[in-house]
Amino acid sequence: MSQISTALPAAVRALAEADFSVVAQRFTAAGYAVGQPADGILTIQRAAAAGAASGGSASAAPRPAVVLSVGVHGDETGPIEVLAYLLDQLSLDVADQPAALAVDLMLCVGNIDAIRAGKRFIDADLNRMFRTERGTLAGTAEAARADVMVAATSEFFQNAGPVRWHLDLHTAIRPSVYPAFAIVPELIADQPRQQLLHWLGHAGVGAVIMNPASVGTYSYYSAEHHQAAGTTIELGRIGTLGNNDIGQFADASAALDALLRGVAPATLARQPHIFATARQIIKLSDNFRMAFGRETHNFTAMRQGEEIARDGDTVYTVQYPEELVVFPNPDVRVGLRAGLMVHRIG
Repeated sequence: MSQISTALPAAVRALAEADFSVVAQRFTAAGYAVGQPADGILTIQRAAAAGAASGGSASAAPRPAVVLSVGVHGDETGPIEVLAYLLDQLSLDVADQPAALAVDLMLCVGNIDAIRAGKRFIDADLNRMFRTERGTLAGTAEAARADVMVAATSEFFQNAGPVRWHLDLHTAIRPSVYPAFAIVPELIADQPRQQLLHWLGHAGVGAVIMNPASVGTYSYYSAEHHQAAGTTIELGRIGTLGNNDIGQFADASAALDALLRGVAPATLARQPHIFATARQIIKLSDNFRMAFGRETHNFTAMRQGEEIARDGDTVYTVQYPEELVVFPNPDVRVGLRAGLMVHRIG
């Protein structure tokens, strides 16, 4: 039974339930090629009619291809609300201004069943499933959902132009020294990486972690396999649908709207602090113990030599003069990342 309240604003409830019927009809009426390759996934692309309506043609230069994903964790609902309002307004605006959408767009509502259940996931963390090796998790509901999302993403990017984005929108479980932060794969080429970092500055992101290797996240998959400027963005604190503090997403909402409309962001760009990954803390056994409490904030600083965690005979300690802990979670499954240690480089 769905836990999504019937009292929610119509646009928010529709997106949370992966119901694109209203916005799909609006974009179709405006001349766009609209598709739904799978439940919870909508594509909106320029068609001949839309190109002609905006003074262009079917052979016009490729538009930026943008993937926006929300709800990869079912309990991270703030981005669902943000995207619902943006999409609703944009779908209304194209009736009078068919060129209001300046990109080819794929919208993905990630873990639909978990959103409906009001849970983080059904069987396992969906944002660890975007890799070929899944071990004992291969038969989970999230593994099957990841396969669907991968197929749709591959199809969307197959004939896309060189400008490719994937913004995977999340909210964090615990408080953070930087309320909004992002994880950016190191393998992204210099020019799209700089464009992404500049956009993140407009979106109010205060810290960026450069990630050297995948742990199976959706945005890393897009960067690695489709050359997208992909990033996982933590936009603030976790909340329930209809009860999120929407104000904490104001900068990100404005930057997203500007990106979709192809206009300069109205928000002031602030250069995020840049961090490199010092190490990933992997839970090796059920004996894993962290040296600090569950209430520890993201980006809490630790000094060289301090113990981070202990797992049997394996002891993780701080190697740089200062490292900061991000995503500490001793409750993950054995073999998965229980924390990330970073150090500032810019």
